[in-house]
Amino acid sequence: MENVLVTGAAGFIGFHLSKRLLSDRIKVTGFDNLNSYYDVSLKESRLAVLKENDSFSFVKASLEDREAIEQLFNNESFDVVVHLAAQAGVRYSIENPHVYASSNVMGFLNILEGCRFSKVEHLVFASSSSVYGANRAMPFSVHHNVDHPLSLYAATKKSNELMAHVYASLYEIPVTGLRFFTVYGPWGRPDMAYYSFTRAIFEGEPIEVYNEGNMKRDFTYINDIVDGMVMVINKIPSGSSSWNAEEPDLGTSQFPYRIYNIGNNKPVALLKFINILEKEIGKPAKKKMLPMQPGDVEETYADIADIQRDVGFSPTTSIKDGLKQFVKWYKEYYKI
Repeated sequence: MENVLVTGAAGFIGFHLSKRLLSDRIKVTGFDNLNSYYDVSLKESRLAVLKENDSFSFVKASLEDREAIEQLFNNESFDVVVHLAAQAGVRYSIENPHVYASSNVMGFLNILEGCRFSKVEHLVFASSSSVYGANRAMPFSVHHNVDHPLSLYAATKKSNELMAHVYASLYEIPVTGLRFFTVYGPWGRPDMAYYSFTRAIFEGEPIEVYNEGNMKRDFTYINDIVDGMVMVINKIPSGSSSWNAEEPDLGTSQFPYRIYNIGNNKPVALLKFINILEKEIGKPAKKKMLPMQPGDVEETYADIADIQRDVGFSPTTSIKDGLKQFVKWYKEYYKI
């Protein structure tokens, strides 16, 4: 692995992964459209850090721009593509459905075509824990059926998994999908609850706590996520010789395709999470209790047995230590 394309490099996970790859002396091409879904200046600050390394180059364009994607793959020969760019957000997808179809479906098709014609050695792409939708069997397993999404965002991520499998079967492109579970940490996304809670607590504003706080999330610290991603990147999948077409295993395939959950495997109650955050900030939160929002789920809990077995992934950061690092960064970045 010498030359890697990271789409969504100005995003939260893309930034941290790019930074890690650069520290390992790997050439990274970052791709992002720097859209205004959240604070563009934060994305630009992340990019500024990456651009300090001479092994990083950046392309500003949109996933749905077919010509730009074709030119990207024509200009470089990538060993690995890590596709993290997408229109994020469950609630936002309810108000802006067409954006999700354009970016997450058509955009992913453009990436798949680029990988097809340039013969990329491994495509790793971001799926999401939201694909589990109405499932209630805990912990969520990649071997469970995920045909009941509760948001358009989740549906686009499920479609990405299906599209990737098609390209693995037709063109033998090794593909691995990662279902992320509530990633948090420094340089995070302002639209995520922990980030908006922190801002509100510092500013003395109320925080919106959905479902009266009766939620659990498998919060996963960014450093653990990046460690797991690097392990997965280096584990190129092959078809399973034991795959049975009469009793198909949903998490594997006869083709070079794998799906993994990547999470902490330790769900935390939302009110406990808020309590830890209050202690780290040193101020109590003003809580505004609200009902469950459309498209949301009460609990996420990752079964990570497959990724543990195959690559040795084992998250180690506690929620207390992770939030401590986030609050420290937040205070430094916003000069509080």
